[in-house]
Amino acid sequence: MKKITFTFLSALVILISSCKDSKKNQDNKDVEVAAKSSEMFSLIPDSTKVSFTAYKTTEKLPVGGRFQKINFTKTNSGETAMEALNGTEFSIPVSSLFTNDPTGTRDPKILEFFFGVMKNTELISGIFKVENNKSSIDITLNGETQNIPLSYEMNGDSKITFKGVMDLENWNALDAVSSINKACAVLHTGKDGISKTWSEVALQAEVTLQKNN
Repeated sequence: MKKITFTFLSALVILISSCKDSKKNQDNKDVEVAAKSSEMFSLIPDSTKVSFTAYKTTEKLPVGGRFQKINFTKTNSGETAMEALNGTEFSIPVSSLFTNDPTGTRDPKILEFFFGVMKNTELISGIFKVENNKSSIDITLNGETQNIPLSYEMNGDSKITFKGVMDLENWNALDAVSSINKACAVLHTGKDGISKTWSEVALQAEVTLQKNN
């Protein structure tokens, strides 16, 4: 009888110990999951780069440039990079335009004869949107706000490159296109003798996010 009792008690001790180990392992897993779920993404503002490509002549020759400054007026955090970017608000001073023109004459012309003939264009402002895993930006320019769909490519889980096309006609900015074309008529004239500045502008933005616990 004593032997049976001892065996039963031993089994009970092993069972209780096993349950404790199991609970401990489960608790550890719960802590790991909690730690993982608390890991949030947020934008690194000074890592953002915004560039554009405009086009001249009927051959559609590219003219590249970028904005050297972008101000973020609202940023968010999220469990994914895209979730963190949703609702981000920004403004770009047009005075930060830089096209790397060796003559030093292109940027002043763009500021005077393109942005200078628009309404309220000291700043270009925008809101980044994510919906159903699709991204876009609302851009306000020349007193108009329109949406630009964006494609994107992720490098890892924290670096993203966005691309889109802006047709200035949607911002009632064709007068500005005509103005810069007139100011740069000779430089925008192709082999066919026609001077042309396209209303389409390709946009690109590179953003980097960081993980916060």
